[in-house]
Amino acid sequence: MSMLDQLLGQAASNADIQGLAAKVGLSPDQVEQAVAALGAAHPAPGDTVTTAAAQTGLPAGTLQEIVQHLGGEGALGRFAAILGEQGGAGGILGKIFGN
Repeated sequence: MSMLDQLLGQAASNADIQGLAAKVGLSPDQVEQAVAALGAAHPAPGDTVTTAAAQTGLPAGTLQEIVQHLGGEGALGRFAAILGEQGGAGGILGKIFGN
């Protein structure tokens, strides 16, 4: 189980990277990038989905679909808070994006 799967499990019931990938038609790697970018973008100024789309290059509609599968903005907010508790999204994003 990936680090993001563990964090998702804390924030959204029945959400995992493999399951989300199957639901939205992306690879698990793309979903990891999307979820991490959505979590990082949630507390930032501006629209969460638009910001994450710019970060990942994925379509905003697909990212919005992921948000809905996670349980909406509330679940995304819990995920973002958990990311913050784990040292921030920057470290996780760096591991995922190779920065």
